[in-house]
Amino acid sequence: MASATTFEAQPEELSGAGLEPGLYNADLAPVPLARRDWTWINMSTVWMGMVHNVVAYETAAGLMALGMNAWQAIAATAIAYFVLFFAMWFNAVSGTRYGLPFCVLIRSSFGPRGAQLPVLIRGFVAIFWFAVQGYAGSQAIDAILGTLWQPWTTFSLSILGLSLHGWVSLGLFWALHGWIVSHGVHRIRNFELFAGPLVIIVGVMATIWGLRVGHGLGPLFSQPSHLSGSHGWLIFATGVTGLLGTWCTFAVNIPDLSRFVRSERDQVIGQLIGLPITAVVFTLMSVIVTSATVIVYGKPIWNPVNLLLAIGHPLLLIFGGITIVIATLSVNVAANIMPACYDLVNLFPRRLNFSSAGMAVLAIGLLFFPWVWFQNADSIFKVLSAIGGVLGPVTGIMLADYFGLRHQHYDVADLYRYDGRYGASGGWNYAGIIAFVIGGFAALSGLVVPALAPFYAFSWFIGVAVGAIVYLALSRTLARA
Repeated sequence: MASATTFEAQPEELSGAGLEPGLYNADLAPVPLARRDWTWINMSTVWMGMVHNVVAYETAAGLMALGMNAWQAIAATAIAYFVLFFAMWFNAVSGTRYGLPFCVLIRSSFGPRGAQLPVLIRGFVAIFWFAVQGYAGSQAIDAILGTLWQPWTTFSLSILGLSLHGWVSLGLFWALHGWIVSHGVHRIRNFELFAGPLVIIVGVMATIWGLRVGHGLGPLFSQPSHLSGSHGWLIFATGVTGLLGTWCTFAVNIPDLSRFVRSERDQVIGQLIGLPITAVVFTLMSVIVTSATVIVYGKPIWNPVNLLLAIGHPLLLIFGGITIVIATLSVNVAANIMPACYDLVNLFPRRLNFSSAGMAVLAIGLLFFPWVWFQNADSIFKVLSAIGGVLGPVTGIMLADYFGLRHQHYDVADLYRYDGRYGASGGWNYAGIIAFVIGGFAALSGLVVPALAPFYAFSWFIGVAVGAIVYLALSRTLARA
């Protein structure tokens, strides 16, 4: 595999090379080697901050609701996150080598104009998830303020479907996001260096409590599985794919992080520790703590906010609420705001930089009215799972382009030109666009064709494979034409 330090071009070296102003600015330029200072510790803590969140904590509940026992839920988590690890490892290589973000690298396979299609879709998902998780975090702030001052919840005047105290809590949480992103990527890195380990420490404390009151691993580990036969394996595959859907969108834009890492070794080790290993440990923690709630409260409590309310201790509620706020911030700034910022900068490179794009993301997020979507959570995950399936082919196309077609080499300056080697037909690479459409249809065919419904359990894998194969076939056919 290519060295991570073979490309040493500085942004100022490219600025005078006849680059298109509509495709280039300082945030989209290659990160100079001197600024690629993320170590494996930074990469692992960023992933810890993203993996440790309320949705991940509740994932085991969703898996066990499918009929899995605790051990099967942990096995499904391990399989899904190791698959993601390998996908992100290989798709991160080009970002580490060239210091380029996803929205620039994708120009090689889609063309500089055609690349706007996957970039827009990825940006939409990122801003939508930011808004939804931002609202969830604001509820923790609301609970903390209500605990500190009892009259807080009496401010019930409704504005656009949200109470006045809800608006204030939302504004405070939005302001925290703004403070973190206001000084760019390096403040995000420094925040994650603190947030990721903090959440895991709190998780360890909760696990110790669970082991003490639950007399060991607890009743959930003794429950039998309800899966059997071929149908049981299909349900297990559905659970694995569901877990993949949570992060498969990030497999597309992992170069947004890896471009700051100092070597490929650092990005691989950091992702290995921060992604699959942390995810399995965190799932094990959630199962242990939840098993203890069966003994203490007579029923499993999967939502950590509900567990804090059930315990009822004001100090624990405040401390736990602050931890949830930090956990939500950590996943939101790295997994949602950061890719959305690059996507917006890519669309408007003459008008936006990373910090101003971050402010735009905060404003656009409010337009999604996330408190309304929260009333119908099933719709959120159905829509985003479908979009995640559509982005599977993009991952396959990017991998096929870099490793299969380009043989791990990009002409970086041409990525910023409409008439360069990646310009294809007027800036549109139809091989990438057609492969994206065919791969997306193949991935989602189980939703619209009843006879193919069982294949939807493997939608992400199908999208990646079909996208890669069709892209390579079309690229070589068009090259001979």
